[in-house]
Amino acid sequence: MVKAHVFTHELVAGKYRLVDVVHRETNRVCWYGKAVDGAGRPYLLTEIRLPDDPEGEVSPRATARVIRMSETMGLLCPGSIATVVDAVAENGVLWVVTEWIDGTPLGELLAQQGTFNYIRAARIGLELLDVLDVAHGEGITHGELSPGQVFVTDRGSLVVTGFGLAGATLAPRLTAPSYASPEQARDDRIGPTADLWALGAMLYTMVEGRPPFRDRDRPETTLKGVDRLPLRTPVHAGPLTRTVQGLLRKDSRERLNRQVVRDSLTRVLTEAPDTVTQTVPRPRLRGVYTAAVHAVPGWSRRTMAFGTALSVVTVAVAALAVTHQLPGTGTSSTGAAPRQTASTPASTPDNRTEGKNTPPSASPTPTASRSPSPSPSPSPSPSPTTSSKPSAPPSASASALPAGFQRYTAPEGFSIALPKGWKRVAVKRVGDLSYRVTFGADGDPRALAITYSTVLGPDPVAVWRDDVQPELEKEGGFQRIGEIRATTYQGHKAADMEWFTDAGGEKTRTFGRGFLLGGGRGYSLRWTTPAADWADSADRQALDTFLRTFRVPSG
Repeated sequence: MVKAHVFTHELVAGKYRLVDVVHRETNRVCWYGKAVDGAGRPYLLTEIRLPDDPEGEVSPRATARVIRMSETMGLLCPGSIATVVDAVAENGVLWVVTEWIDGTPLGELLAQQGTFNYIRAARIGLELLDVLDVAHGEGITHGELSPGQVFVTDRGSLVVTGFGLAGATLAPRLTAPSYASPEQARDDRIGPTADLWALGAMLYTMVEGRPPFRDRDRPETTLKGVDRLPLRTPVHAGPLTRTVQGLLRKDSRERLNRQVVRDSLTRVLTEAPDTVTQTVPRPRLRGVYTAAVHAVPGWSRRTMAFGTALSVVTVAVAALAVTHQLPGTGTSSTGAAPRQTASTPASTPDNRTEGKNTPPSASPTPTASRSPSPSPSPSPSPSPTTSSKPSAPPSASASALPAGFQRYTAPEGFSIALPKGWKRVAVKRVGDLSYRVTFGADGDPRALAITYSTVLGPDPVAVWRDDVQPELEKEGGFQRIGEIRATTYQGHKAADMEWFTDAGGEKTRTFGRGFLLGGGRGYSLRWTTPAADWADSADRQALDTFLRTFRVPSG
């Protein structure tokens, strides 16, 4: 594991003694070190040279960001993220001190063994994808992934380092420029697709024995090659070839999304001859309640428990719902916001009959909203029946707002009638791929979440079944109500799903309707209320009003 022995007497921050070099990458050296106190605990110290900083602003920003991001990701992915205990900037060098990792950097393993077979590469790729799923679901981009940031432990699991480096300075990439995405090379704004490029580059390196774009004499030259040189076709990737090529597309909008990559890597393992695939537990989401409390202090504890779960699942699933196709076989998604002309009719709930307001059926949008809400008693009401007939345009009288509601137009362009006193209580974005806006009011245990996504599959029922429900099942008390119902909404393919969830011992009920606009784009509306209040006339009226008055952006 140790590439060189230096046995230096140099101290970092007067507290850590450097002992051995563990691994080297461009502008990064990992050291085995020990605390100089009596305990002599071992640590991993990573040395990263910072860009010139005449104003003296980079160092404190970088150290604070690295520590903060490590804490956040450690709560979200316990056991899969290196624990940063200290970060120190000295003489233009950032030292990141983490607890010692009983494992070997992936880059060091490759230096020792040359290449991996495609089965081993797929296993590592899947586990790394698990961490990225969680990070991207919370709107976090790593931005510095490389074989030196991924440690393979003695048990075979992965520990990822380096969260928080991206964005700590104005440099497009601090370390390992040969794994930078083309958008980083151009110093453009980056998002989750930059990490998917890095995943593809690491898969390429594992099977080919070299990165897709080699390090040059200077980082700027390497970045220029990443942006401009064509990709050499991998020759040892076997069934991973199309996945690697799909991840290494220069245009970030054309890269494979996470679900397609997951399906492909899983298929490689399940179809591999004479191999036993390993099941790796996916990271569990933790610590989000605290983050949500700080983000929306106006909510009561009871309401916050509900809103937290709602937001976590919504965003996590938003980035997961995708077409299950490899490159060239599906429609490409677009980041443009959906449009609707003023003449486009809005429909009333499909199953509304005179004198009754029953929720219609809808289609899943790629984000799943979780609905643990604050409701004391769990008494469900019968699930509404729905029809799959297209909705008819509302009459003038049907479009009138009931007393106590007023129309709200969001900065994102959509509009909807909300109860008076309701406001935006949380907004979450995953780059340009999706956003979720949650509405509620102080002291009101109910909530409405509206999500827009550009990475939806073509079947709204399948999105609920294959993308949303598995995420909901990871949390306690989830129980789906009846079947997922295909329908239409405002002339679009749609599907509805209802479910119960427990929030701190209180049962809530959620109705979700999603609908597709085409090109991978779509919306979902999710209404959550205490299960005991589900049949209340006020709650039924609210849901009916939401579905009847929602409008996609016009223009």
